[in-house]
Amino acid sequence: MGTIDRPLRSLVKKWLGPTPAMPARVTEFGRMPSNRGRYICVEALRPSGALTIYFFLHDDGAWRVFPPDIERPAMNASWCAAA
Repeated sequence: MGTIDRPLRSLVKKWLGPTPAMPARVTEFGRMPSNRGRYICVEALRPSGALTIYFFLHDDGAWRVFPPDIERPAMNASWCAAA
């Protein structure tokens, strides 16, 4: 699946649709303990209640609504070559 690089502001507008009457605000930000990746939590108040979405920064510089994969140890064939 192809991805489109979008600034975080564009994603907030897409997912939360803030307006002057119902603005969006950052409620939390930091780094994930598992891989030290950055995240930000944005909230918009709606008549039905608060809508909160977490955005995660991926290694390619894109912000997405799902966390990046955790990098795990891996072996490859070159490690197994006889000396």
